[in-house]
Amino acid sequence: MHAELITPAQTQAPERTEPLKVKDIAAALRVNTATVYAEIKDGRIASYRVGQGRGTIRVSRAAFAQYLADRGIPAAELAVAL
Repeated sequence: MHAELITPAQTQAPERTEPLKVKDIAAALRVNTATVYAEIKDGRIASYRVGQGRGTIRVSRAAFAQYLADRGIPAAELAVAL
């Protein structure tokens, strides 16, 4: 019997580091995007703009994790894996 050796790096999923879009957060929380925009506007979710003009809003994964922790929302309750 031949067993292949797999290095730990190959068995683990790659860590996601890209920022989140508003629609990703809305999908994860099962709310409308307007709710997420309101949370951002009120300063409850830290965000930044990318691009010229109105640009697009992005939220770091750390900021979203902090938002969840502040509200006591367990990551297991999210509709989407982050």
